[in-house]
Amino acid sequence: MKILVTGGAGFIGSAVVRQAIRDGHSVVNLDALTYAACLENVASVSNAPGYAFEEADIRDRAALDRVFQVHQPDAVMHLAAESHVDRSIDGPGAFIETNVTGTYNMLEAARAYWMRMGKPAGFRFHHISTDEVFGTLGATGKFTEDTPYAPNSPYSASKAASDHLVRAWSETYGLPVVMTNCSNNYGPFHFPEKLIPVVILNALAGRPIPVYGNGANVRDWLFVEDHADALLTVLTRGALGRSYNIGGENEARNIDLVRMICTILDRLKPAADKYEHLITFVMDRPGHDARYAIDPTRIREELGWRPSVTLEQGLERTVRWYLDNEDWWRALEARDGVGKRLGQG
Repeated sequence: MKILVTGGAGFIGSAVVRQAIRDGHSVVNLDALTYAACLENVASVSNAPGYAFEEADIRDRAALDRVFQVHQPDAVMHLAAESHVDRSIDGPGAFIETNVTGTYNMLEAARAYWMRMGKPAGFRFHHISTDEVFGTLGATGKFTEDTPYAPNSPYSASKAASDHLVRAWSETYGLPVVMTNCSNNYGPFHFPEKLIPVVILNALAGRPIPVYGNGANVRDWLFVEDHADALLTVLTRGALGRSYNIGGENEARNIDLVRMICTILDRLKPAADKYEHLITFVMDRPGHDARYAIDPTRIREELGWRPSVTLEQGLERTVRWYLDNEDWWRALEARDGVGKRLGQG
């Protein structure tokens, strides 16, 4: 297929682009190249046959119409979004503009194109979202596709709104859509403001490793390359109008995750003292969700997909990647907000 990937220079989007090219698809990578995007993320496939890049903003409807007209994709994978919770606390407006209005523009541009092309049966609009739209869990239970929405941050509220728009365009206009909600991603090319890169890079620099609150918040961790594989599985085999939860089956408390990374660094890049001694507990994030956990039964039973990378394997691969790719993350350290505490409310 020829797939239009929005946000394809970002963390998850670039993994999707690389995987799609490996799978033999053509890719049109549409990205506005905001602070979290980096074309180095797709440098390995930028000269591949069938790859094209379009610098465009999903808030610009005219630009979207042009891209659809020029490239005529067979499917859309919509990943472009503002995604950092802390930034949404400090500046929610950008999240509404990009995640809500931008998704509306994508849906309308895709619908106009789909209708103009005679409503081809194979067309798909795949909307990629997050488990954070479901809110927070207690000590037990897991999110299913039927869990009521209860977002607690401006970021998750904006993604919940975009999910509802996609559902409405499917029900009202018949746009052929599939939807996914994923757990926390990690892996190579992860922007340096997120937890795992912060731990790795602060440890290497000998700086305090910040852990919010008491570190007891639990997340289900999904290796980004597993996620990309799952997304392409849903795009090509998922049932129209269906949503699929994608999880890593790797729950961990934040403090335990941080200690695991420190132990890996102690082995791969020994320092004078154990990296764990750099851990520093800091003021918690406002409205910090206690626990996320995904029930992946639907995608496993209907599509035969499950993650292939354990948390221990994925963290080892991730730490090694950052150790081997200093030029990549050094170039991003000067970008706005990187290395600063954001989202204190």
